[in-house]
Amino acid sequence: MKLLNSITDIPGILVGQAEDQAALTGCSVVICKDGAVGGVSQRGGAPGTRETDLLRPMHTVEKVHAIMLAGGSAYGLDAASGAMQYLEEQKIGFNTGVALVPIVPSAILFDLALGSAQVRPDKPMGYQACLNASSAKPVEGNHGAGTGATVGKIMGMSQAMKSGIGTSSMEIIPGVVIGALAAVNAFGDVIDYKRNQIVAGARSLEKGPLKVGSGEIFANSLEVMRSTLGRVALSFAARQNTIIGVIATNADLDKDSANKFAEAASNGIAMAVRPAFTMLDGDTIFSLATGKKRADLNLLCAFAPFVFADAILRAVTQAEPAGGLPAVQTISTQPK
Repeated sequence: MKLLNSITDIPGILVGQAEDQAALTGCSVVICKDGAVGGVSQRGGAPGTRETDLLRPMHTVEKVHAIMLAGGSAYGLDAASGAMQYLEEQKIGFNTGVALVPIVPSAILFDLALGSAQVRPDKPMGYQACLNASSAKPVEGNHGAGTGATVGKIMGMSQAMKSGIGTSSMEIIPGVVIGALAAVNAFGDVIDYKRNQIVAGARSLEKGPLKVGSGEIFANSLEVMRSTLGRVALSFAARQNTIIGVIATNADLDKDSANKFAEAASNGIAMAVRPAFTMLDGDTIFSLATGKKRADLNLLCAFAPFVFADAILRAVTQAEPAGGLPAVQTISTQPK
């Protein structure tokens, strides 16, 4: 199977994006018109979500029709209403007997501090993202929900770096594919887990005789946290960070298994971000299973973290400078 290294390598999965590049905010929608069994893993301490409870075991709804990822903090949850409108017009949704109700779980990230705090993803932008949806590989970097994303904020936005949105996929056995889409707005640094090396994050700061950070380029957030200055910075740090995303497969999973799949994928955050799952992050991963192939859940869970970690890495390596912040492409020689 020839793959695009994209979540859209899974048949039936479409991705659409819309953004305001001047305001540095946007949204990304993952659509499965035939419905997919959904799950969720929410491990961060500061989440902003919609319709996550219905994804958990013992709740009635089994299938979802789209996942909306958006900037704009809690205001951005309104973008999911645009997806609901679009799907209703397509006669897609949960049949209540009197109306079709599209099931569109959503998660947001905080990007108000980089661009315009007065412009956020809304219902029209969410609708436009759905109109843009296709099976093509989504554009990565400063697009969709990643338009205003940043990483490495332990010393504030002035020492942070531009991030974005990334996607990846893997055929784990013949015919069975896992795909991921991640919008990366983490408090911590992003790590190339294969080389155990920081590729994007808080940058070292020098002011006169004062230097904060152990490296020439990167401060290393874990080391800064242990310092006196870092501990003070943590006490003032805001809950304005998160990684949100989707892990999908064409395998057949029930609701319990879909939740386990999402939980396993969230381990990719621990692989690619340091520190991960802080009380300052709202890390949330949704899962989708289209049910076309049979595969052992253990196999899916073994590889899901790697696919999601790769999507995180793509989000920062494909980002471009914006809002006065540098990106990987401008401060390092890391390959695209």
